[in-house]
Amino acid sequence: MNDRAPAPGGLTLVQALVNTLDLESGADALDTAEGRAPFGLAAGAETVAARELRESLRVACLAHAGHGPHASVRPLSQLLAGAPLLVTVSDADGSASLTPAEPAALASRVAAAIAEAVAAGTWGRLKACEASDCHWAYYDRSPAGRSRWCDMGVCGARAKMRAYRARKAPPGGAG
Repeated sequence: MNDRAPAPGGLTLVQALVNTLDLESGADALDTAEGRAPFGLAAGAETVAARELRESLRVACLAHAGHGPHASVRPLSQLLAGAPLLVTVSDADGSASLTPAEPAALASRVAAAIAEAVAAGTWGRLKACEASDCHWAYYDRSPAGRSRWCDMGVCGARAKMRAYRARKAPPGGAG
């Protein structure tokens, strides 16, 4: 939907999952085997669970941008509660990380990505576009962390044009 650089680290998985649904056109990449392949999903119950996870992630991304939920969803913490993680410690340098206990499970991979991002201080920078017909996930690299739209040239320009037209509209809405 935009030309922004992808999110860092494991957040690329989260960003990619949220962006499997194009709200404007209604196209859902999870409807096809090709669209499910990057997430290791089979059709059926796995895809249903992935869609539920995707929309809960979108709500979290909207919250990062200061917006309310776009829909009523199960809380992300509930969806990730059954996604066990393991602490792995490197023998070489003693560094520690959280890894999915079940690497094939999408929820476990998402939980590990979020834990990594929280530790790195990047989780709050994964946001969803303010535009109600978009809500595309993007990584906010702006210095102040106040970016509002996935793409200033599309969603931002539309919002600014709507605001301009509203200011220029004659009083009483006649036009």
